[in-house]
Parts: sequence; C-alpha cells; structure tokens
Amino acid sequence: MSTPSPATTAAAGTTDSASASATASATAGADAAPEPSQRRNLHLLVAAQSLGGASAPIIISLGGLVGQMLSTNPALSTLPVSLYNLGVALSTIPAALIMRRMGRRMAYLLGAMLGLVSGLIAAWGIARSDFMMFCVGTTMAGFYGACVQSYRFAAADMAAPAWRPQAISRVMVGGLIAAVIGPQVVIWTRDALPAAPFAGSFFGQAALALLAVPLIAMLRIPPPAAVTTSGSGRPLSEIAMTPKFMVAVTAGVVTFGLMSFVMTAAPIAMVGCGHTVGEAALGIQWHVLAMFAPSLFTGRLIAAIGKYAMTALGLVLIAAAALMSLGGLDLFNFWGGLVLLGVGWNFGFIGATSVVTDCYRPEERAKVQALNDFLVFGTVALSSFSSGRMLGAAGWDAINLMMFPLVAVVLVMLGGLRWHEMRVAGRAA
Repeated sequence: MSTPSPATTAAAGTTDSASASATASATAGADAAPEPSQRRNLHLLVAAQSLGGASAPIIISLGGLVGQMLSTNPALSTLPVSLYNLGVALSTIPAALIMRRMGRRMAYLLGAMLGLVSGLIAAWGIARSDFMMFCVGTTMAGFYGACVQSYRFAAADMAAPAWRPQAISRVMVGGLIAAVIGPQVVIWTRDALPAAPFAGSFFGQAALALLAVPLIAMLRIPPPAAVTTSGSGRPLSEIAMTPKFMVAVTAGVVTFGLMSFVMTAAPIAMVGCGHTVGEAALGIQWHVLAMFAPSLFTGRLIAAIGKYAMTALGLVLIAAAALMSLGGLDLFNFWGGLVLLGVGWNFGFIGATSVVTDCYRPEERAKVQALNDFLVFGTVALSSFSSGRMLGAAGWDAINLMMFPLVAVVLVMLGGLRWHEMRVAGRAA
C-alpha cells in the first residue's frame, strides 16, 4: 500500500544515468521508448518493489491485531499501522536529502537495511509482549516504505513525458507480486513461533528486505554528479499554489487517505464480525492484488482517456467500494469492497501522480515530489490512526459513509480544473 517519492534533482547536483537518459529521450521525442539501460533499471525497480512492497501488507494486516493483543487501550490498536504511515511521511524529506547528496541507490540500500532491522525489532517486541517496541519497529519500517514509494518517481524521471504514466504503472506492477507475497507470509508464518503469535511474520518481513538488497545494489544510479543546471527553479510555495498542483495533491491525498482509512480498520472489523484472521489476511491480499493488478494496463488507459478522467474514475470506484461495504457484513461484502477500493486506489493514485509530474521542471522535481509525498503520507498516517478510534466509537458503517462527501469534493475540483484548462486552450487556439 503502498501508493504513491522524492526524486533526484539535477539542479541540486543529483543527476544519475537514468535522469541523463531521460533528458536524451525527451530530446529525441515525446514518444521515445526507454533505452536498454533504462529498461534494466525499470526491471530492477519492479523486482525491488515486489519485495519492499510486501512489507506494507504484513504491517497493515497484522498491525491492528497485534495492537489489540499487546495494548491495554483498544483505542490504540491501530497505532502501529498509524506509526508506520507516519514514518513514511516523516521520511520523505530526509530520504530526498539523502538522494540529493548520495544518490538514489544509496538511499534505497539504506531503506532496505532499515526494513530488515525494523522487522527484527517488531518481532522482538511481540516476543517480549512490548507494545512500544513493536511500535518502534513499525515506525522504522516507514523509511523503507518512503523509499519504496519513490520507486515510481525514479521510473518517471527516466522516461520521456508521454511515456511517464506507463513507466509509473510498470513499476507499480511489482506491487502485484507484493500483494501475493505479503499476505502469504502472514498466512504461513503467523503461527511459526507458538509462544509469540505473529512474530514469525515480522521475521519474514525482515527476510524480504534482506532479499531486496542485492537487487538495489545492481541499480546503475551512481552518486550525484556535478551541478549541470543553474538555479533551483521556482520557489516551492509558488509551485504549491498552482491550481494543477493543488488539485493533483488533493486527489492523491483523498485517494490514498480513504484507502488507508478503510484498509486499516477492515481486518479488525472482519475479525470483530466473526471472520477468522486468515480470512482477514486473504481480504487484504485480494485488496492489495486489486491495488496493483490494474497497473498492467493503467498506463494505456491514461493514454486513452486522459489523466483527469482516470483519476475521477478511481474516485468513483472508491465510492462504489463504500456502497459494497455498506451492503452487509458477509465475506462477500468485505472482500468485494476491498477489491473495489484497491482498483479505485490504483486508478486514482496513478492518475494523480501522473498529473503531479506535469507540475514541475527538471530542476524542481526533488522538492515537489518530496512535498507531494509528505502531504499524502502525512494524511495517510492521520487517517489510519483515526480509523481505529472511529471504528470503536461509531462502527464500520460510519467509516464507509464518510467517504462520499470527500469523493464528491475532489470530483468537483477535477472537473473545474479540466474546464479551466479547456477554456485556456480554446483561447490560445
């Protein structure tokens, strides 16, 4: 879950072989296909996403259940998941600084190593029945999550403008594999240590991070070269106030925030309604599969119907997920709602990310991408924490009902921005 981070910037001295190739590709033509070196990096990013992206389903499907087991306060049951999302949000800017100074590969390697350590700490916290230690482990995993989320921008930066949605979509296909790996690790390892239920799954999370290290090491993204572009572009405040950026970020925030809000509460709600932990984990697996399986064709759909229409379609599907969940408490309703939620997230988040890539110049990419992900994942952290409280206070239906007004607001914003751009284009013609 692991939408949608900080990109490397030439203006800050953060050029690598991928971004250099992207410049060449853009010069050659908007429709230029990626070069062999770019394809190699793209394949490695997909593989790294497959392993790194599996951490989020493990934490999300078990974090609330472990929180219930270890915490004496039911309102804090989703705190471990919330702290993971907060860790992602707080790590976006430090990760961007590391990428700027040391390059993407070193930042990604550091992320994977912290992913390894965080899994071990979380498992040890369960073994010791130490809720705070478990929370420290999930929080540390947030830095790894921030790096994994930035893989999509790494792919976009090395692609020609017209090919960026497909590049983003292809990297996120790795999440499809992660959607199988993560929940299966939960199912096969949750009882591996009878004295410490669920600890085995977090040892599994650590092992997956370790497996990602050699893949990241093979990325051909060297340390930053000398500055090649004068200036650092427009002030961040100026970019942030442009209508396109505000609408794109709002769409990403609402899409990812609502998805996290519902997904965090869903396993607890399922178990509370009499379904098993295994059924809850499978529900998360189907959800994460639905999040990433459409990436096989999302890029082509964006090319066919446009970025705004794709983002709007994603939001409509999120509203449909709420309707499905409100229809009953059977597995069909839970799983069906989670599947629709996943597809809606894919369309909405990739569409919004693609719009964000149109909002900055090459020398502005790092700071704009970092701001985007800080806002998105900061909201995700707040939504995941509040979902536990709202589930306990108001129930599952209330969580789904609150989705409709937010979806409606963003749809209006997208329609207004599209109408404005069409008017401007008409005047220019």
